[in-house]
Amino acid sequence: MQTRLILSLALALAATPASAFVAFVSNEKGNSISVVDLDKMQTVATIPTGQRPRGIAVSHDGKSVYVALGDDDTVQVFDTKTYKLIGELPSGPDPEQFAVDPTGKFMFVANENDAMVTAIDIDKREALGTIGVGVEPEGMAVSPDSKTLVCTSETTSMAHFIDTQSHAVTASVLVPPRPRFSAYKADSSEVWISSEVGGQVTILDPVSHAIKARVKFEIPGLRAEQIQPVGINLTRDGKLAFVDLGPADRVAVVDGVTHEVLKYLLVGQRVWHGAFTPDEKYLVVANGVSNDVSVIDVAARKVIKSIQVGELPWGVDFAPN
Repeated sequence: MQTRLILSLALALAATPASAFVAFVSNEKGNSISVVDLDKMQTVATIPTGQRPRGIAVSHDGKSVYVALGDDDTVQVFDTKTYKLIGELPSGPDPEQFAVDPTGKFMFVANENDAMVTAIDIDKREALGTIGVGVEPEGMAVSPDSKTLVCTSETTSMAHFIDTQSHAVTASVLVPPRPRFSAYKADSSEVWISSEVGGQVTILDPVSHAIKARVKFEIPGLRAEQIQPVGINLTRDGKLAFVDLGPADRVAVVDGVTHEVLKYLLVGQRVWHGAFTPDEKYLVVANGVSNDVSVIDVAARKVIKSIQVGELPWGVDFAPN
C-alpha cells in the first residue's frame, strides 16, 4: 500500500510542470493587459488599464506589474495574482519605455514628447527628478551594476549614458537613425542599440563607448526599408540575441559572440518587443498588427505557437504562475 502511494506521488510530481509562467502583454490600442498562461498556451485574462499602455515590466519580486500609460501620464501598478490596480507611479508626461534597476528600487522612464527621463523611487512612489536628453527618448536599459542608464533618443539618433546616482549625462554616442531600444549583456561587456530607420544594431563598449560591431540584416524578397530593428532580447550567457524586425515580420537570431546573423524566424505582423520566460525556455514576442504573440522555443530556434491577445500588443514581461 505504501509503495503504491509513493509511486502515485512520484507520478503526480512528474506530471506537474517544472516551471509555470504567465506573460503580461500590454495592448496599446486595446487599453488593456493580456494575461497569457504558457502552460495552457492561451490568453486566460484581460486587465483593463488606462490610455495607451506601452512599456511593461514585472517587479523583481514578481508581485507587481508596471505599465506605462502614454496618454494618462502615469505608470499603473497591478497585482500579478489578483490583477487588481494597486497604485500609480509619477512617470512624467507621455511615458513610453522604462527600466527598473537591478536592485528593484528605482525606475527610469522615457518621457517621449519632453526630451527627458524621469527617475522614480518605487517604494516611496516619488519622482526623484528629471534628466534632460535628446529628442524623443525611448530605449532604456540599466547596467547590471545599477550604476549606468542608457537612453536612446530617436530624433537625435544618440545613445546617452547617464550616471544613475548623480543623474548626469556622462556621454552621448551618435548611432544610426531612429534608435528604439537598448540592452546590456548580463556580463556588462556590451550594449546593443537597435536603429529602426538605420536598419541595424550597433554594439557599443559600455566603458569607452566605442563601436565594437554593427549587425545588419538582409531578407530575400524584402526591401531594406521593411527591415526595422526594434526590440532586443539577449540570453543571460550572452551567446544569443533575438532582434525583432518590425514590419519585416521576422525575429533575427544573432550569435552574441561573433555578431553573425544565424537565422530569421517568421512571426506575426509588425513584431515589436518580447521577453524570455525566467528559465529562458521560451521567448514571447508581441506582433502589433496581427494582434497576437508568437512563442519561440529558444533552444530549437523555432516558432511553436501563435496566441491571440488584445489590440496592438506592444510589450511583454513574465511572472511565476
